[in-house]
Amino acid sequence: MPAACDSVLEDIEDIVSAQDLKPHDWRYVRKNIFPKVRKRSSQQRTQTDEDPPHDSVIPGIQKIWIRTWGCSHNNSDGEYMAGQLAAYGYKITDNSAEADLWLLNSCTVKNPAEDHFRNSIKKAHEANKKVVLAGCVPQAQPRQDYLKGLSIIGVQQIDRVVEVVEETIKGHSVRLLGQKKDNGKRLGGARLDLPKIRKNPLIEIISINTGCLNACTYCKTKHARGDLASYPIEELVDRAKQSFQEGVCEIWLTSEDTGAYGRDIGTDLPTLLWKLVEAIPEGAMLRLGMTNPPYILEHLEEMAKILNHPRVYAFLHIPVQSASDSVLMDMKREYCVADFRRVVDFLKEKVPGITIATDIICGFPGETDEDFQETMKLVEQYKFPSLFINQFYPRPGTPAAKMHQVPAAVKKQRTKDLSQLFHSYNPYDHKVRKNMLSTFVIKNNSKHPW
Repeated sequence: MPAACDSVLEDIEDIVSAQDLKPHDWRYVRKNIFPKVRKRSSQQRTQTDEDPPHDSVIPGIQKIWIRTWGCSHNNSDGEYMAGQLAAYGYKITDNSAEADLWLLNSCTVKNPAEDHFRNSIKKAHEANKKVVLAGCVPQAQPRQDYLKGLSIIGVQQIDRVVEVVEETIKGHSVRLLGQKKDNGKRLGGARLDLPKIRKNPLIEIISINTGCLNACTYCKTKHARGDLASYPIEELVDRAKQSFQEGVCEIWLTSEDTGAYGRDIGTDLPTLLWKLVEAIPEGAMLRLGMTNPPYILEHLEEMAKILNHPRVYAFLHIPVQSASDSVLMDMKREYCVADFRRVVDFLKEKVPGITIATDIICGFPGETDEDFQETMKLVEQYKFPSLFINQFYPRPGTPAAKMHQVPAAVKKQRTKDLSQLFHSYNPYDHKVRKNMLSTFVIKNNSKHPW
């Protein structure tokens, strides 16, 4: 076979010719090679040093400041969000100035609360703080101009607050506004066994349901919380037991309307309360939140028994809003003043020493002087020891905002008149006199000079 080349290699070393550099000569050549350095402008270097890429930010080590407005339901949501963030490693601080991120948990009931919320967002921007928004305002109207580009966590998504905060710290904008559902059925919200940081370590606020069955013409909260969705009794009882094990001595039940509890899942409020009473240890107490008149009427007998239980506070918050049936009709409150009186009279008779709290709206659209005087007479008659007086504010998107408004000066005067009436009476005079008499008898029967 003819050779492929003119010469045949006997060894691999034959590839290197005599003119090629020997291995020991390479080190001398390297000394004459100089790396070319690419110069970076000082502006680029400063920007890179001060603002590292978002992906290089380590979440879970920043300080978070949380501000909550509004009802006890909102406060419970705030406590849950604080607990989850702390469990992940974030430090919850009371000092807004030292915080890296502000979590603002809003209330949409009245204009002043939303104004405070809006101003806090502005202050956060001025202080160059990261911001996450929560609560009813962004849930009800997420497309408002002053919310553009900001992260939002919905009222039923609070169990994902760590995700939202983490992405916001990285420089991203996240919005979670969906509803919790199981097989297409709306749930009460996030799980109740999540970690929590209570503002008062001795009080556990439990939301038994979210939303309501009403469609009040003045209410903006309905736009955020939606229709009624109740938690199962077993989950609520388990949460109460867990809280007592953590050192809590009071359970406060809350929702947009506790009286409507269970109507969507085939149960009712008294059934829940009896189960909770069984779980309350000696020395602990249960306090029931707000209930509207229509849903408590059919349970008056059972409610009286429960409110007489030694481990249940003899307290009930029943908003009347107005003592004028025509105003209540315009509000779409679904009861009349006689219904409210029946509830109050029955409970005052069957539950000795009960405290009834109520709400009044002054200056609702169409309210006449005669309508307001009916409300004044109701307050004068019952002398409510706890009275929440609210000047009417038209909330955007509600039917009441489109009604003929009462002049601002008239609303203010009515609010002032009702406040003066409230401060004119002493609802606990009978108890004070009784205590003073008991003290006098004890001192006079004492063998001691004092």
